[in-house]
Amino acid sequence: MCGIAGFVSPQRCEVIEPTVRRMMDALARRGPDSQGFEAWPGAGLGHRRLSILDLSPAGHQPMLSTDRKVGVVFNGCIYNFLELRAELEKQGHRFRSNCDTEVLVIGYQQWGIDELVVRSRGMFAFALWDESKRTLFLVRDRLGVKPLVYCARNGEIAFASTVGALGTGGFKGTIDPLAVLQFLEYGNVAGDQCIFEEVSRLPPATILEWRDGGIRQRVYWTLPHWEEEKSPLTFNEAVEEAESLIVESTRLRLCSDVPISALLSGGVDSTLVCWALSRLNANLTAFTVGTPGDPSDETGQARQTARKLGIPLEVVELPTDRPEMLTEMEDAYSEPFASQSAQAMLRVSRAVKPKATVLLTGDGGDDVFLGYSFLHNAWLAQETARKLPASLVSPVKIMAGCLPQLGPLRRLRRYFEYSTSGLSAYVQAHDGLPFFEGYGLLGERLQSVSLPQRHLSPSFDSARRLLSDVLSYQHRNHFLGEFMPKVDGATMYHSLESRSPFLDQKLWEFAARLTPRMRFHNGELKAVLREIVRRQVDPAIASRPKQGFTVPVERWLAERWTGALDRLLQTTELERQGWVRKGSLARPIQEARARQWVPTQLWYLLILEHWLERQNA
Repeated sequence: MCGIAGFVSPQRCEVIEPTVRRMMDALARRGPDSQGFEAWPGAGLGHRRLSILDLSPAGHQPMLSTDRKVGVVFNGCIYNFLELRAELEKQGHRFRSNCDTEVLVIGYQQWGIDELVVRSRGMFAFALWDESKRTLFLVRDRLGVKPLVYCARNGEIAFASTVGALGTGGFKGTIDPLAVLQFLEYGNVAGDQCIFEEVSRLPPATILEWRDGGIRQRVYWTLPHWEEEKSPLTFNEAVEEAESLIVESTRLRLCSDVPISALLSGGVDSTLVCWALSRLNANLTAFTVGTPGDPSDETGQARQTARKLGIPLEVVELPTDRPEMLTEMEDAYSEPFASQSAQAMLRVSRAVKPKATVLLTGDGGDDVFLGYSFLHNAWLAQETARKLPASLVSPVKIMAGCLPQLGPLRRLRRYFEYSTSGLSAYVQAHDGLPFFEGYGLLGERLQSVSLPQRHLSPSFDSARRLLSDVLSYQHRNHFLGEFMPKVDGATMYHSLESRSPFLDQKLWEFAARLTPRMRFHNGELKAVLREIVRRQVDPAIASRPKQGFTVPVERWLAERWTGALDRLLQTTELERQGWVRKGSLARPIQEARARQWVPTQLWYLLILEHWLERQNA
């Protein structure tokens, strides 16, 4: 786990090294153990190292081929690097180190970039400079676990692990109004967009090739889809296969020359990771986050699970008297980022660092094994749509429109809307932007901007494939925009490498081929994973509702962090820069305090205000 940066500028060779070194300095927390820089005419690569494998200088980066024609900077871990190394040694190649980075250098020389990437199993973002071809390759792993951003303009290209580092190098541009609107909708900037114009996020499973000022991108992997009719496996067979894959995936993530720890909440996914660790006889300590005195606290459940598995557990208590250092959140994420549980991740990462450098998490299980209730609702609506004659679509829409938008019948209304209008209805049900529009909060810089997804046409065809459409929407806007950045940003801010067995390509390929009916077996969310817990750990744990490290900011802003919103009642950057209409914030804040419940949208504004202030500092 490291920080990478680079700059290719054939016309401005003299600025390459100072530019890259500024970006390297901004990545110091991602790689505190060493740093390196290498250059060729018109190109430079920089690296900050967090030593995980082969702690000796032999693992130093940038790593070069013996003839210096190929250079690599790499962030992540190739879990099957020993297997790839053995293949390359059979071809006569000799290795100078015991780390996975060298496999990328020699593997590229032997197989080329496309075959190298297809063979690699792991989480990775890397850049490879081929001097003989004068070509830069940027590559990101299949699921987008590791970040990689770039700016290509005027025949040059710069890249870095974070938007903040790229900005330090001078590649920032102006704030993108569409990205701000995305943030107000979701609490994060989604997809391959960044908060700044001219800066892009490399999509997952993508190879970017830069040569002579031109860019080509190609996708090297796509997630398979289930067969609509019938799964080739029975439910019991699926449970057994998933169990085997989880153990194998966990075993691969134990490759390390530094201490390892794990996260353990009260839920199913982290329980399975810790169960696999105990089955593999891994000797480590688990950590959980506590919110003392709050109904969301799941410390007791985590302790019960740890005792059941025989794993030592440490509880990290989250301060309840203030937001967990908004400045730290800005530093960790470099873009406005309002994920509530990011505070818990930052806090637990700080506690883990003195005792370990690798942290295993349970992220990813809900997304592919279908652990969210909204996915189950989408599937049920889809199945209804498939049985609904087209002639009844209009009458059902009329009936839905007669139902109230609030109260106990709201869910029935939405169900009918999903079953007739598809993804359009699902997107419209989200209350992000409507809050700002209802209070007239949006300023002049956002008046002429709109999100394309808010203008989707109702589609009965979409209703009949709603689960697939919602999964794609969720993956782009939340999985890639919130879940992956949350863990990477928090752990790397405290120089930790996070690894999740559930973010494994083979596990995802297996689960994605299972029919929704099997993944929702007997109406249960992520039924396959729950059944493993039921059989191998404890039926009571298998029945627990999903929680995660919850931080209830809506309640705490009203009850415990009562002064935090005062910043929005003063003269704000939001208003001065035209993102929020002047004088519009008093009413929603006053009403929220009277209700003792602060909408998440006000939390978004608080985060954005602090981020804007930091940009002007």
